Amino acid sequence: MVPSVLVAVGYGTSFYFLSLCLKNMSIGIIYSVWSGLGIVLISVVGWAAFKQRLDWPALMGMGLIISGVMVIHLFSKTTFQH
Repeated sequence: MVPSVLVAVGYGTSFYFLSLCLKNMSIGIIYSVWSGLGIVLISVVGWAAFKQRLDWPALMGMGLIISGVMVIHLFSKTTFQH
């Protein structure tokens, strides 16, 4: 029961902060960043908590995801709505 409540609270909090971001950014940018970073973060949790191995292609792919998010935030003019 407690894990289910924690998940529900976590989702509620996530969607609240997502709604705040939607006031200033486009949905495409927000969703791509959220999805990409979610993949990386859950892979890190799997590695740290469950000793799941990450092979070289997985690490390269996650590096590309992080690089893509950085490129969007540093260089894209579509990040913020005016």
